[in-house]
Amino acid sequence: MAQIIPNLDRHTLARMTSGEKRVAEALKKLLEDDYLVWYDIPVGRQRRYPDFIVLHPSRGLLFLEVKDWKPETLKRLTKSDVTLLTGRGLVSEMHPLEQARQYTYKVLDMLSRDPQLCHQTGHHRGKLVMPYGWGVVLTNITRKQIVQAMPEESREILLPDHLMIYKGEFSGEIDPEDFQERLWNMFTYQFGQQLSLPQVDRIRWHLFPEIRIDVPRQADIFLPSHVTDNPQEMLPDVIRIMDIKQEKTARNLGGGHRVIHGVAGSGKTMILGYRCQFLAQTLQKPILVLCFNITLAARLRSFISAKGIDAQVQIYHFHDWCGQQLKTYHVELPTGETPIFERQVAAVVQAVENGFIPRAQYGAVLIDEGHDMEADWLKLIVQMLPGDGPGDDPLLLLYDDAQSIYTKKPGLGFALSSVGIQARGRTTILSLNYRNTREILDFAYGFVHHYLTPQSSDDDHIPLLEPEAAGASGPIPDVQQLRSFKEELDCAVAYIRHWRDNGAWLGDIAVLYPARFQGEKLSQRLKKENIPCQWLDSRATKMTYDSEADILTLMTIHSSKGLEFERVVMIGIGQMKDDDEAKRQQAARLLYVGMTRARKYLLMTSSGNNEFSQRIMAEQARLQKQIKK
Repeated sequence: MAQIIPNLDRHTLARMTSGEKRVAEALKKLLEDDYLVWYDIPVGRQRRYPDFIVLHPSRGLLFLEVKDWKPETLKRLTKSDVTLLTGRGLVSEMHPLEQARQYTYKVLDMLSRDPQLCHQTGHHRGKLVMPYGWGVVLTNITRKQIVQAMPEESREILLPDHLMIYKGEFSGEIDPEDFQERLWNMFTYQFGQQLSLPQVDRIRWHLFPEIRIDVPRQADIFLPSHVTDNPQEMLPDVIRIMDIKQEKTARNLGGGHRVIHGVAGSGKTMILGYRCQFLAQTLQKPILVLCFNITLAARLRSFISAKGIDAQVQIYHFHDWCGQQLKTYHVELPTGETPIFERQVAAVVQAVENGFIPRAQYGAVLIDEGHDMEADWLKLIVQMLPGDGPGDDPLLLLYDDAQSIYTKKPGLGFALSSVGIQARGRTTILSLNYRNTREILDFAYGFVHHYLTPQSSDDDHIPLLEPEAAGASGPIPDVQQLRSFKEELDCAVAYIRHWRDNGAWLGDIAVLYPARFQGEKLSQRLKKENIPCQWLDSRATKMTYDSEADILTLMTIHSSKGLEFERVVMIGIGQMKDDDEAKRQQAARLLYVGMTRARKYLLMTSSGNNEFSQRIMAEQARLQKQIKK
């Protein structure tokens, strides 16, 4: 059974004509599991919308146009256009075969610029490594009717038999082999080779730029075409892209309230970015994105700006958003002894209830790191939606209990339905981790699982997930037990120098620490060593965090939530307090967050002898023992 993207749920079926529904069911039922089929998804820079795109590793790439015309509505036919009788009278449209041919050659031109998708040697050097073709499905006209109405010579010119599928030739009773033979007779180019998985991913990378991960600005598909005279120079050798499950999750979100519960590195924030792009094309009101981490908010703003939709998408740290609401609507902040951020939230809640701050300000709300949000915060946020009906407004909550580091108890501690989030039956689980190497993920979860308590599971209370590794292998995390904090600084600087001397980009290195004084000491040391560094030591520096600068980033582990780096150094672990059970759980979660920021290289240093330093040494020894076996 083929994979149809997006799923054939009620939202997708509502967009389909009756003929498209029948064709979609046929493709799903009559093709094998290794076929990928996309319905009505825009392709490439010019955002053209083929009805169906079919991709198979050995068969190649096929574009299908579907028409629900009836014999009595088809009045005139030429090679370039058709004339139809409609309720509006006679209407001229492009010939569907010409339409499909144009889609195909636009895509082929794009794909053929990628050397990794072309033959490098031999008779076919420079040509695409895969077959390709196009065709048309007429869902309400039989082949017999066309044969009776049109002589063979005309059919060969206007509706070539091998490029057409007619009514009755794609029903559930048709033999799958006969149906597939009709499809692959449509290919005008049939030599090729079996596509590798990386090549399939590269094809998807070209077809659907919105599912790319961390696209450099100079290679962004949304840049104007005149940016470079040679597009081939823009192509990266190694690409990062959503896998099929992530892509299906992103495209299948549909309307209403949705919850995505995913482990660290499963692509939650990436799906949020895709959702922003989609909603920005469909909504008139602005889109609100909220998170709890100031640094993450800065990174998200950079991402959204690169996609060219920052005018439609507003991204805030939650308490900054509260402050902005008070300022915009001239609501005074009440005095009191409680922290200012608590008074800000209370003031906004009260002002909304009293009508001083309006509800329904946004067309959609997306919440990243939702596990750090309090019940009254979420109840407030839900009121900012249009209010079309319970659970009908676009809302997306991204959640991972293992990364809950700001609350004293695991889990949300309340039912989502109690704060107005109606997501029962609309929760997606992402358990695959794509960010970290298998060794880093094994190490991090091996450490933290000693401190985590699984929660009961239902549609509201999401269970704690054990992550599954989907990334590549790499070196095991390096744990250094040292005699003093000065030696920790020496070790960190030595590693950074070594990485930089061997060509590492400083912008992809982060040093994380649990206490501010540790960051201050390292910042002073890096300055003496002439190692460029952005130290995120204040609200101002966090808000202006530049994720694209070629300088090392120094921040607390708390501030690293939602971010990722190729190389991460964690210092000061042995100085973390472990004498209280509740604090010990929180500290363990914090360390887990820090560990899972590293994509490939992780160094952890300790100059104390607390429970955490003992556990990370034990985890290193466990992995080393596994390797020896």
